[in-house]
Amino acid sequence: MNFFQSITSALDIVLEKDPTSVIFGEDVAFGGVFRCTVGLKDKYGKERVFNSPLSEQGIVSFGIGIAAAGATAIAEIQFADYIFPAFDQIHNEAAYFRYRSGNQFDCGGLTIRAPSGAVGHGAIYHSQSPEAYFAHIPGIKVVVPRGPIQAKGLLLSCIRDKNPCIFFEPKILYRSAVEDVPFGDYMIPLSEAEVLSEGTDVTLVGWGTQVHVLRDVALMAQEKLNVSCELIDLRTILPWDVDTIAKSVVKTGKLLIAHEAPLTGGFAAEIASTIQSECFLNLEAPIQRVCGYDTPFPHVFEPFYMPDKWRCFEAVKKLVGY
Repeated sequence: MNFFQSITSALDIVLEKDPTSVIFGEDVAFGGVFRCTVGLKDKYGKERVFNSPLSEQGIVSFGIGIAAAGATAIAEIQFADYIFPAFDQIHNEAAYFRYRSGNQFDCGGLTIRAPSGAVGHGAIYHSQSPEAYFAHIPGIKVVVPRGPIQAKGLLLSCIRDKNPCIFFEPKILYRSAVEDVPFGDYMIPLSEAEVLSEGTDVTLVGWGTQVHVLRDVALMAQEKLNVSCELIDLRTILPWDVDTIAKSVVKTGKLLIAHEAPLTGGFAAEIASTIQSECFLNLEAPIQRVCGYDTPFPHVFEPFYMPDKWRCFEAVKKLVGY
């Protein structure tokens, strides 16, 4: 099962088991531009899987209303790059609904799906990774899976969580990532990072597509430098798993964080700041961040913009040579 099929499988399970659940967004009735909702309207009807107007603000506000009424709302923003018109609804309404009503009302049944990240030819408006913007909002959860197994389990957890969630799907993985995904219902806990490979010399942290880049870096470091890297998939951006990262850094003494989003204000900065505070006496070298540059996302220069394995490998060499 590839990545988008695992998303479809998760949505199918929710629609089958939860009669209040609805899916809506631009073109979702036709299957969506990435085919994640293909066949669901035919199976469950146009009252439960339906298209929305071309209004991201309207999509999210509609979802808030549905969730506040007690239903399960699954909203799709066609590209994460276009989520910003809905930012006020996410920030000032969805995230704070429970708090400002004294827990009388909430929209915890809202999940917002959005394809994100580089795809090789997306240019400025189809390549962005905006997860750090939403990490600054108390009251929501932000999740980025690395592959089909994770995508299905984490999406089911988001949909069933009692808080509004934003689920960013790395679009380049929709067809390129294929795994033996269980057909049944299963959930993967939120806010728990996963150690993918244990190591003793350097801790590597990423999420989404970048996990696959760092996996190559770990192999290169072992083969070329005889350096043992511990690779961690953060999975949940907010609230993130401090303990797993800190435990690893206490062991290795060195930390590299990589993401596609620009360097300044990227979520790697939050991780670096927290780990510097929590593990100061264990650090043997300055924490390294390998990220996108502080520029608009380029088209023809995308290969130079990306935090690829060669840039990450140079950072590993800097860490071990400090």
